[in-house]
Amino acid sequence: MSGASITAEPPPRAAPPEPGGEGRSRYRAGALFLLPAFILLGVWLVYPTIYTIVRSFFGPAGYLGTWVGIDNYRTLFTTSTLVTAIKNSAIWVAVVPAFVTAFGLLFAVLTERISWAVGFKTIIFLPMAISAFATGVTWRILYQQNPDQGAINALGKTVSDAVTAPGVLSNALPSTTALQSKGGGLVLKTPLHPGGVALLGLTGIAPEDVPQGAQQAAKPSGQSGAIEGVVWKDFKPGGGKAGVVEQGEVGLPDVTVELRDSSNKVVQSAKTERNGSFRFTGLSPGTYNAGIGAATFAKPFGGYSWLGPKLITPAILIAYIWIWAGFAMVVIAAGLAAMPRDVLEAARTDGATEWQVFRRVTVPLLAPVLSVVFITMIINVLKVFDIVIALAPESTQANANVIALAMWRTSFSGFDFGTGSAIAVFLFLLVLPVLALNVRRFRRDA
Repeated sequence: MSGASITAEPPPRAAPPEPGGEGRSRYRAGALFLLPAFILLGVWLVYPTIYTIVRSFFGPAGYLGTWVGIDNYRTLFTTSTLVTAIKNSAIWVAVVPAFVTAFGLLFAVLTERISWAVGFKTIIFLPMAISAFATGVTWRILYQQNPDQGAINALGKTVSDAVTAPGVLSNALPSTTALQSKGGGLVLKTPLHPGGVALLGLTGIAPEDVPQGAQQAAKPSGQSGAIEGVVWKDFKPGGGKAGVVEQGEVGLPDVTVELRDSSNKVVQSAKTERNGSFRFTGLSPGTYNAGIGAATFAKPFGGYSWLGPKLITPAILIAYIWIWAGFAMVVIAAGLAAMPRDVLEAARTDGATEWQVFRRVTVPLLAPVLSVVFITMIINVLKVFDIVIALAPESTQANANVIALAMWRTSFSGFDFGTGSAIAVFLFLLVLPVLALNVRRFRRDA
């Protein structure tokens, strides 16, 4: 054993891994994790998209029906309802993103200059906490035409009444044909001379519209050198004779009466007493015409028809801008907070005014943030649906129609799924360029 050498055998080496085996296992693990997402995307996104595109080339009955080719797409631009929807959507795209971005920028700048910025931000952002459907219902109440019901028209009535007071007898009518309409007022057909009497009877006056303090109408007797008259409610409970002042008929106070000469020039005016009487004195010989001034019949402010066919689209735009201005403010305010202040101070040191700093420094530095808000709002308005159906009455929804609402109504109210699919594809094609622009901007900024 002394001369023998003992040599230990090395342990057997493991077989080398197959080329790419470890990478393939890693890919398989990743694929297993992504598989549920791919399945959901395929079921809920890819398949419906392909199905809708194919479905748009068939008639209302579907695949079992008639192949119509591009006829459904022709319908988009030949049917008045769908053309209105496309026009309205174009208005939405042209107006809403610009106004939301502008108001958001304005509010964001203001929050940096006021002491109660937190409360201001809360007030402006609060509409975002409400659903668009609930917002539509709220604004529909605000837009009611009756000033006693709609807050916006109530404010308009306050301003209108302060500028032009309504007449005391806005709904009154002449009780006989002796009175004729002229210039918004009423004038006696028969000319008068000094010493004559003017009987100005009115009807169509509800009891609650009779001015306060009205007394029994006084029949004028006539006075030399003057013209006397009475304005009264020519209606006697139980019956009476039109054009005759009778017991139980009240005079109408505070009515503006006018006396015109032969050239139709107003020579005197007066207010009636509690018993409806009035008198014009110091008259020269000649012929005159007595009547009731137009101010007496001035209509009160009846409110604007915000929910009518002419104003319904601007009304919805205002409500939608009110919702999203808070979103724009928050995003732009975040951009302002990250802005280098030394650049702004340098501009002020060089003598720039606040407006010049805002226009030539702040806005250019905020351009990426403003583009985010602007593009996001374009995508949102192309898909707008719920606020239109909630705010617009059924009688004017055709006037306020937009593409998404037209798609829903065509498919699920008219049961024309072929045309409805064509509208969906058209909307998809409109959104695609905006999405591509957004993705490109994100890659550039990354």
